[in-house]
Amino acid sequence: MSRDLGLRRLNRLRRLDRSVLMAASVSALSLTASGCVVVHGEREVLPATTRAEAAKALEEFTAAYNAADKAYDGSLDADHTTGALADIDAARLKAGRANSPEGNPNHAPLELTDAKFTIVEKAGWPRWFVADAAGNKGGSSRWLLVFTRDGLDEPWEVAYLTLVAPDDVPEFKTDEHGWAEAVPANSDEVALAPGKLSQGYATYLKGGGDAFAEGPHTSAWRALRGKRAERPGLVTQYIDEPMTNGDYAPLALRTKDGGALVFFTTRHFEKQTAAAGAAVPTPNKDVLALTEGEITQSLTMEFVSNEVALDPADGPVEVLGRIQGLTAAKGE
Repeated sequence: MSRDLGLRRLNRLRRLDRSVLMAASVSALSLTASGCVVVHGEREVLPATTRAEAAKALEEFTAAYNAADKAYDGSLDADHTTGALADIDAARLKAGRANSPEGNPNHAPLELTDAKFTIVEKAGWPRWFVADAAGNKGGSSRWLLVFTRDGLDEPWEVAYLTLVAPDDVPEFKTDEHGWAEAVPANSDEVALAPGKLSQGYATYLKGGGDAFAEGPHTSAWRALRGKRAERPGLVTQYIDEPMTNGDYAPLALRTKDGGALVFFTTRHFEKQTAAAGAAVPTPNKDVLALTEGEITQSLTMEFVSNEVALDPADGPVEVLGRIQGLTAAKGE
């Protein structure tokens, strides 16, 4: 009897196992049939967003940016900025609040109109797109804003903001649906791989060369630095560093001619040291608001800069626009 009982129990366990497996299979089939399956976003090639959602993201950013500027309160747009723009904007608002605790007495709302959206189709995160708009500030320049996010539940944030002359905005390569193509950071199809552009720019600013075309953000900027370094009684030193990790990673769009429009970040240090018996020029109140320590003989200022450049298939890179802001300073 004990042997028969043991066999019956074994058969019941086998039937139970089969029932569990069948139930699991039915559940999996039901999930598949209903569409409730996990899609691996890191592997699916998808547009970053819809044009309607992109327009909404631009509207939300502009509202938050204006609220923060009016109150000089960085918390009001902190969820809408990241990377280089977050550093520049946060420091600007911090200095403004230190000097005007009641808010910005000169606030004039930013208005962005005639917006065009270039939406990238790609696999993996971050997803991103570019907004190209006319603004009521900056003259006739077009405002280029790069929105990014690292997941479906994350908000859209602006990592790059630059102003570019209308004629300098290139045509982008798009597919039959109008989606744009991202250029990989290590691409060898352009003059300088997007991932090396930040380092290349920092190297150029120090020693020159022919990697970058002449212009206001290249040869002219180097010449201006040279003049500042020659002022009597004051030594000015410059250090330029690349910024390429995380939210500072470069983002590149394929242009119609086979090149790329690249957004990238750099960090710059400017140290002014007065000669014996002389004094460092008194900085303005916004610089003082971000300065630690007492300025006796030297002042070191740290800037974060975001640039946009045309990186052709062949030939020198042309820096089209650059916006930089003081993020910290130290007196000694």
